[in-house]
Amino acid sequence: MKKLTQIAVAAVCATGFMSSAMALDGGALYMDPTKGGCSACHGKDAKTPIMPSYPKLAGQNADYAYNQMIDIQSGKRNNGMTAAMKGITHLTTDEEKKAIAEWLSKQ
Repeated sequence: MKKLTQIAVAAVCATGFMSSAMALDGGALYMDPTKGGCSACHGKDAKTPIMPSYPKLAGQNADYAYNQMIDIQSGKRNNGMTAAMKGITHLTTDEEKKAIAEWLSKQ
């Protein structure tokens, strides 16, 4: 029984280490059409949106960008231009949204 407990503890520790060591790639998520394909509207570089009224996301504060995604998904933010994003924000998890926001902040 003691050996089984040691194995279980080692597995939990290894899993915790692996999940923190393997950070999500926000840039890949930003480009991924199965995750919403942010680049299709906001530009591959996040600086050249397809319409002048769409925001440039590069360099945006990570917390602000993340909160905007959350608010659009919940309907809290609804300025008429959010309809398209509301339909796709569910394709990403909260952790993926955070990774995208972090990546955007570094562009």
